[in-house]
Amino acid sequence: MSGGVRELLASDNSQPYLSTKILAEMIIMIALSGALHLIKLLTLPQGGSVTLGAMIPVILFSLRRGPKLGMLAGGIFGLVVLIEEPFVYHPAQVLLDFPLAFGALGLAGLFRNLPMLGVGVAVAGRFISHFLSGIIFFASFAPEGLHPALYSAIYNGSYLSVEFIISGILIYGLIKRNILKIYQ
Repeated sequence: MSGGVRELLASDNSQPYLSTKILAEMIIMIALSGALHLIKLLTLPQGGSVTLGAMIPVILFSLRRGPKLGMLAGGIFGLVVLIEEPFVYHPAQVLLDFPLAFGALGLAGLFRNLPMLGVGVAVAGRFISHFLSGIIFFASFAPEGLHPALYSAIYNGSYLSVEFIISGILIYGLIKRNILKIYQ
């Protein structure tokens, strides 16, 4: 592996490179997120859904392994979501709504000692990416008289706020009960 790639993939746990163990853990968490993403509690017409905690495995991975690997895992998870339900309106929209939005879940890794803040920042990062996509590419879906920014905020906030509550409660429970040791 070249030096630049090693630096990009270097874990915050002083691992010099992406080890087989970390890669396997990443793949498992992405697969779990992908499977949970298929369990929909609510689906909106232009994309976006409330799932049974699909963001949780990637957020936990980010808390455990740091933001760099977390963003990589989130970006790959975004591509899995794109494959599961391809909602393509424009090539730039695909980038904003899939790898960038889900890659933002890795921001949780910046707050490893404050995991609930990490969950909030991760979901907020995802919201910002979807919000921008909504303003830029989906403004025509806004009802007459409603500003596209307000429409995008309401649309994306409606399902991401529920996702945040589900993820926050479940991650809090997992960490509080020490079921998952995220700091290894």
